[in-house]
Amino acid sequence: MDMSFSPEELAFRDEVRTFIADNYPQELKGGRRTRGEMSKEDILKWHRILYKKGWVVPHWPVEYGGTGWTITQRYIWNEENARAETSPLLPFGLSMVGPVIYTFGNEEQKKRFIPGILSADDWWCQGYSEPGSGSDLASLRTKAVREGDHYIVNGGKTWTTLAQFADWMFCLVRTDPNAKAQEGISFLLIDMKTPGITVRPIITMDGAHEVNEVFLEDVKVPVENLIGEENKGWTYAKFLLGNERSGIAGVARSKKAIERLKNIANAELVDGSPLMKTDEFSRKVAELEIDLSALEVTELRTLAAESKGRGPGPEASILKIKGTEIQQRITELAVEAVGNYALVQAPRMEVTGNEFVPGPDYSAGTAQDYFNVRKTSIYGGSNEIQHNIIAKMVLGL
Repeated sequence: MDMSFSPEELAFRDEVRTFIADNYPQELKGGRRTRGEMSKEDILKWHRILYKKGWVVPHWPVEYGGTGWTITQRYIWNEENARAETSPLLPFGLSMVGPVIYTFGNEEQKKRFIPGILSADDWWCQGYSEPGSGSDLASLRTKAVREGDHYIVNGGKTWTTLAQFADWMFCLVRTDPNAKAQEGISFLLIDMKTPGITVRPIITMDGAHEVNEVFLEDVKVPVENLIGEENKGWTYAKFLLGNERSGIAGVARSKKAIERLKNIANAELVDGSPLMKTDEFSRKVAELEIDLSALEVTELRTLAAESKGRGPGPEASILKIKGTEIQQRITELAVEAVGNYALVQAPRMEVTGNEFVPGPDYSAGTAQDYFNVRKTSIYGGSNEIQHNIIAKMVLGL
């Protein structure tokens, strides 16, 4: 695989780098806040800037708003955003439900929903997991019963990220209780302002409000909000999860995180010498970099396959497993590097007045990052389930 850039690609990289430097909101620069710590407007600022530029969905087909960039240009785009530490865009509309709608939705649904996804006028949340139906998603129990031109939905969803801001939810519901688990599920689009919907916050251990419970009681959903065919929702759900798992890999941002980790380890001293020069720690970092390089090649091979019209397959599970494991190892080593100073930063301390926070500036947030990243091996389908998918779909076991 040739990883060198052509003159045209180098010019494109310079264009992207300049655009980010000139247009990324000043108030968001240098921040490493989680979404649970950001306001709705902060989360959407970069999205809206990219929408005006026409760069908000490089991975979409041109006819639906994509840029028409090559695989290499998309790679450069991700690299430059990681380099500048821009806030990742919300994936729920752009990478999850949007591709489902333009792939499986009818023309009316495309006209109705695609513009709001692109502009961020419509904020989407994901109604998949339920109490007791997380990794075994096909066991979900939220019911939708058709009555005339509506479905009546009853049930509950959990771990619903940023549902407190959402205008719409894409939701898996059971429409045939007598069918086999995967065959009785449908894919509904639900207006969050519909009577009968209650959003209750789940406050995580760092004090942030990022996830929620969502309760649905006799919620009326128009039949025209059904994507594709009734009882075929599992097909659309798997398509969506393939896109989600590919995006979770986060190769470019992990490269930036390793760079930050090495800076910390070079600043921390052990018996007068940088921690980075100790045999044990440098070995751990080297192993991380090797694994990340291998993952990057795998990601590029997957992107190349997509460019030929092949959607994310079971290979997405490999990206998801290794990508999240690497993210977790990076945060573990960051906590190891700052040592006891990580303890005073969990949860992240707000400095006001003359308060003194012990430790160097780079120790801030290391413990919070560590705890927050524990979730990555669970959401999008737990890594244990991904191993099963690989065993069955890749190895044929």
